[in-house]
Amino acid sequence: MPTLLLVRHGRSTANTAGVLAGWTPDVHLDDVGRGQAQALARRLAPVTVASFVVSPLERCQETAGELRSLDGPSGPRPDVLTEDRLGECKYGDWTGKAIKDLAKEPLWRTVQSHPSAAVFPGPEGEGLATMQHRAVVAIREHDARVAAEHGDDAVWVAVTHGDVIKAILADALGMHLDLFQRISADPCSVSVIRYAPLRPFVIRTNDSGGDLAGFAPAKKRTRRAGKRAEASSDAVVGGSTGAA
Repeated sequence: MPTLLLVRHGRSTANTAGVLAGWTPDVHLDDVGRGQAQALARRLAPVTVASFVVSPLERCQETAGELRSLDGPSGPRPDVLTEDRLGECKYGDWTGKAIKDLAKEPLWRTVQSHPSAAVFPGPEGEGLATMQHRAVVAIREHDARVAAEHGDDAVWVAVTHGDVIKAILADALGMHLDLFQRISADPCSVSVIRYAPLRPFVIRTNDSGGDLAGFAPAKKRTRRAGKRAEASSDAVVGGSTGAA
């Protein structure tokens, strides 16, 4: 089973302005966000990355560009594969508005306490449940592609947005979407998921400073494929030893 490093983009100009960017064009990383992405690139340096799958929005593309700026153990990083389904939730008429003003809207309470029912207003508005579905489908499809092309020990990176990451993590944790506000995804944080045949394993969430070298692909081992898949899907009773 490949290892997914799920990365939120670095801090953006919309983050510092306190507005809900959504799909607003020309929202870029600010200086802090670019520095966050550069720091993450250094943390990622020991890890061979098989694939970069990235939201089309500029702040994610710029983050991925910084992550790819340092070669990995096997040389230059692979090209970016842009995936629209990992784009931000489409906030409709809320797009571009100040968060402090949106917090006064009646829909805000629904977003906080019953997000599966939240559909953002306007012809371009999307429901959070719809966003979760398209993002999870995309992630699982790309994970299967990476496994087929690069093997079960491959590591790949998806760069996307806070609410998208929270929705993907909620699915991987078996949580109802109505609980996804309990999850945090800070700028340039890393969350780690492995999709085993029987269940996903959430290895790390909202990590902004931990060592990533342990996620480098392991050396190849000879083992019967069927037994390996079965064992890799089993959770360790009593807790794992911490071995990769």
